[in-house]
Amino acid sequence: MIKRFISYYKPHKKMLVLDMLAALFISVIGMVYPVVTNKMLNEYIPGKMYKTIVISGIIVLALYVIRMLLMYFVQYYGHAIGVRMQSSMRIDLFNHLQKLPYKFYDNNETGKIMTRITSDLFEVCELAHHGPENILISSVMIVLSFSYLITINVALTLIVFACVPVLFFVTMHYRRAMKTAFGERRKGNAIINAAVESSITGIRVTKAYTNAEKEMEKFKVGDKKFVDSSKDAYDAMAKFHSSTTFVTDVFNVIILIAGGLFLYGGKISFGDYSTFIVSVNLFIHPVTQLIGFMEQFQNGVSGFKRFVEIIEEEPEKDSPEAKELVNAEGTIEFKNVTYSYDVTKKVLHNVNMKIEKGRKLALVGPSGGGKTTICHLLPGFYKLEKDCGEILIDGHDISTLTLDSVRKNIGIVQQDVFLFAGTIKENILYGRPDATEEEIIDAAKKANIHDYIMTLQNGYETEIGERGVKLSGGQKQRISIARVFLKNPAILILDEATSALDNTTEVLIQEALDELCKGRTTLVVAHRLSTIRNADEIVVVTEGVIAERGTHEELMEKGGTYKDLYKLQFRE
Repeated sequence: MIKRFISYYKPHKKMLVLDMLAALFISVIGMVYPVVTNKMLNEYIPGKMYKTIVISGIIVLALYVIRMLLMYFVQYYGHAIGVRMQSSMRIDLFNHLQKLPYKFYDNNETGKIMTRITSDLFEVCELAHHGPENILISSVMIVLSFSYLITINVALTLIVFACVPVLFFVTMHYRRAMKTAFGERRKGNAIINAAVESSITGIRVTKAYTNAEKEMEKFKVGDKKFVDSSKDAYDAMAKFHSSTTFVTDVFNVIILIAGGLFLYGGKISFGDYSTFIVSVNLFIHPVTQLIGFMEQFQNGVSGFKRFVEIIEEEPEKDSPEAKELVNAEGTIEFKNVTYSYDVTKKVLHNVNMKIEKGRKLALVGPSGGGKTTICHLLPGFYKLEKDCGEILIDGHDISTLTLDSVRKNIGIVQQDVFLFAGTIKENILYGRPDATEEEIIDAAKKANIHDYIMTLQNGYETEIGERGVKLSGGQKQRISIARVFLKNPAILILDEATSALDNTTEVLIQEALDELCKGRTTLVVAHRLSTIRNADEIVVVTEGVIAERGTHEELMEKGGTYKDLYKLQFRE
């Protein structure tokens, strides 16, 4: 994990070196004051060297001006390095999220993923900037101040240094508690984000069912977990800070007593004692700063661990010998396909079926029978385990083809249409980003949505809102169909594409779908059996197995499950 973290510094090596050099000079300049103080008390003031006193003061002031500029450089460019590293991590994380399989999103809430991209990486950014800087400045200051204190009085310096192990012991004692507590706090924060994301996305449903109080109860559960974990984190942090502060206060008491005794016994001069008092803070301060850095370190490490957890999730991968599916004709075949989402229950059992290019096959059956799973397996959204069958396109097992090339040849129209925030044009272009204006309009016309678009004030440049909230269900569906027209795939999957529409809208959509299906191999999932009567073949899927297959007429004549479903749907 450390190597991974350090790798993000590589693009910023030059700036990091300059930042560290500036931090080093800041540390060295910090040692000037006690040195000059010692000279003042022991030489310049007793010797009445007034000119030297003034010159020394001016030199110190000039160095402090330089120090101010160096601190600006460290603060600005140091944070810039941290932000750029955060940006690189965020891009890597977002890119990796695009490659993760459906299973990952089945098991992880959007809000929790958002927390890792935003607040977790912010803490990492702070660590990336302050980490090297704090370690370098504090370490150099400790070494320089300790070396200088020895030149003043060895015995008194060793007494002070003997207290340092106590400080580190206290630090290590509370470090583990802080690590655990801050980790739990991050989990609580993720739960809150997940609850907010879910509630805002479903706000219209909440209002429709007047369930604001229910949503508040759910939110309070996550909020309570965050508050409780925060209490634990702050308890550990409070113990840490109060204990370390007490130890440093004891430092000052020991110096006061020991120094006073040394001064009383004539083992140290008043000038050296005064300088020691000034200088010892230069020793104690970086020690406490280094120890206080542990809190930020814990935050940053916790955030980076959560980042790494997702980065190490296994992405979708093509086999090493995978080939491109070029100019697909669209012949589909399932051979002995068995699939389960988990080991406890199989969703599909030994499914065998073939769809010749250009033909339409409809999947019907009760909910949960495995129809949508078949549709998800064809584009490789879920992968078959070894010895669990084959799915072929044009005679090629899709496991031997690149996923991108398979998916480029498959168009999907679903019941739950997802449109991105943006314009109508941008959403249609999603089908093929390099399409021309004429091709966009042609796709919209084929989807029966062009005329409606032209009634809008901004036409194709009309903003549709989040998830297309400004459009009706039918309008969103037709835009999604236009998107597929633009993509122009050889294979088409229609998964309950019209089941959520009213009858009038369904007619318009069905006309567009019929046009879309021409010349393409089509796999249709439908509950409305009237929409698939003209399918070349109908397959009845129940409990993961193919129970019946044939044309509408053949299945009605057979008098099995399909006929029962048909009669149930069209009963008077």
